[in-house]
Amino acid sequence: MFIKNKRYKMWAQMVLLPALLTLGGCSNDGLYLLQPEGLISHTFYHYFILDVVIMLLIIVPTTVLTIWAMWRYRKGGKGLYDPAWSHSNAIEAIVWGIPLVTVGILSYLSVKAIYDVNPYNPGVIAKAQKADGRDPVEVDVIATDWRWLFIYPQQHIASVNELVVPVGTPVKFRLTSTSVVNDFIIPQLVGMIDVMPGMRTKQALMADKAGTYIGYSADYSGAGLSWMHFQTKAVSAAQFAQWVKSAQKSPQHLSYAGFDRFARPYIAVGGDQQIFGNVQSGLFDYVIGEVMHGKVWPTPMAMTENMVNYMQKQRAKQKAGDY
Repeated sequence: MFIKNKRYKMWAQMVLLPALLTLGGCSNDGLYLLQPEGLISHTFYHYFILDVVIMLLIIVPTTVLTIWAMWRYRKGGKGLYDPAWSHSNAIEAIVWGIPLVTVGILSYLSVKAIYDVNPYNPGVIAKAQKADGRDPVEVDVIATDWRWLFIYPQQHIASVNELVVPVGTPVKFRLTSTSVVNDFIIPQLVGMIDVMPGMRTKQALMADKAGTYIGYSADYSGAGLSWMHFQTKAVSAAQFAQWVKSAQKSPQHLSYAGFDRFARPYIAVGGDQQIFGNVQSGLFDYVIGEVMHGKVWPTPMAMTENMVNYMQKQRAKQKAGDY
């Protein structure tokens, strides 16, 4: 160790070794917020690091100086006592000047970050889109109890619990819910946004590289929340076009009436990924209008009383019919 004094070295080992042992079972898997793979998430991470560094520039010197002052001016220390002392311009400049400068810097960074990652019009994506001229992919997101439906209105297709996006292309979302508030988040690609019944919120992302990323519902919404997650697959533009063509061949169609059946509470314990080859136009707006007029999809008592048996019956019905 870097401590040369044997006595201090022994005490440091007694403190640090048990602490390190507690970290023995830890892994960096799942630390998605520290593993950004998208333009928005990289921007979040950039400002996060800046904030941490700026605060450490205050916390570390302050802590060191506090310890130094306590040691120097302790009883029997080398600090001099001056009963006539009452003011120091240097100390005033430090204790007021540094905080003012720090607040000014943090305020500037906060305002800049707000415009850069604003969900309704993220500046970093607007700059990237202007640079390469790519048209964005539009996705309508509907959160049900307890699944995610991703509608691609430009391609007239939809997928369940699977979001496919092209790498390097802006993706713009409209989001709503059929029942309660959910939170939409893909930690490695984009931050959290509320998904609310009868309302429309917006979000945007742009993936930097191909891969599969996990998305979540980050707000408690009932019995199926633990299984309410989805895969986000970032693929090349050619692979995305191929996926769209394949999806459009799916025999399953989703109409307004079909959505009323689809939106009934369903817990996807074993996962549930479906593709709809044709989606009735305006379905997203239809859902918002229905919810605003009081439409509800109540949870059956059978689901809460015996979830396992209920899910088995639901899967049997799903295999037997079409939405």
